[in-house]
Amino acid sequence: MLLAFDSTQQALRAEMLLEYADIDIDIRPTPKEVTAGCALSIEFPGAELVQVQDIIRSESVEIRGIYFKREGKYVTMEEG
Repeated sequence: MLLAFDSTQQALRAEMLLEYADIDIDIRPTPKEVTAGCALSIEFPGAELVQVQDIIRSESVEIRGIYFKREGKYVTMEEG
């Protein structure tokens, strides 16, 4: 799964919060098919989706959306 952001500040904030929660994440460039204002995205395991959503909501992290891959393309699951 992939978290996309409109600002680098929010991406770095989310990285800190998710690492603190011991969620296995990878910082990666935002795929070009995902329209976002920030060049950084966070990849995380789908099994952690509920916990990631809870952290994003409770800490008011501004995201562009949550995406998953279907047939090789990123599809939006949730808008920020």
